[in-house]
Amino acid sequence: MAQTNHRSANRERLLDQGVMMLMEQGYHGTGIKEVLDAVRIPKGSFYNYFGSKEQFGAEVIAHYIEPFIQQVNEHLSGPGVDALSALRRYFDALISELEAKSFRGGCLLGNLMGEIGDTSEVCRQALARSVRRYRDSLKKGLSRAQQEGTVRTDLPAEEMADFLVDAWQGALLRMKIEQSVRPLERCCDHLLGAYFKV
Repeated sequence: MAQTNHRSANRERLLDQGVMMLMEQGYHGTGIKEVLDAVRIPKGSFYNYFGSKEQFGAEVIAHYIEPFIQQVNEHLSGPGVDALSALRRYFDALISELEAKSFRGGCLLGNLMGEIGDTSEVCRQALARSVRRYRDSLKKGLSRAQQEGTVRTDLPAEEMADFLVDAWQGALLRMKIEQSVRPLERCCDHLLGAYFKV
């Protein structure tokens, strides 16, 4: 049992380190050895946890998106707040965090879509799954907002959630080059504050 827990803890540390390094250096700029060195796991042990660098990349992608889905769900399950306001608070918190990080990083999914989205089938599938899972968490909130009467019902919640994910990813890229959260604020103002509203 202790060995299983140790193995699980090591795997988690590798994934956490992978998120950090892939965010900072990209997929091609990150070597397996430096990930292992950073968490002090012997090089030969890597294949006890992951079958290849591609598989590692795919699992880092899935690991990365999980906290964002949890955050959306936590905002939506907060007491006494309507779904549209909960979504807006979620995105406002993200904007504040990105501003505090001086606009660095952006979104690992968006970064990797541009870098390896069409060159690694394993990672492309992991990206597609993670984007769909994230989209579905936003769809749940928009669907509830439709039921609450705050969001338009002439568009399907899934279509609006897709639009929101796409616009947010574009806004993150502009944030990096403009060194400003204004693209993110505009995205939320125009969609959550106007276009989606009743």
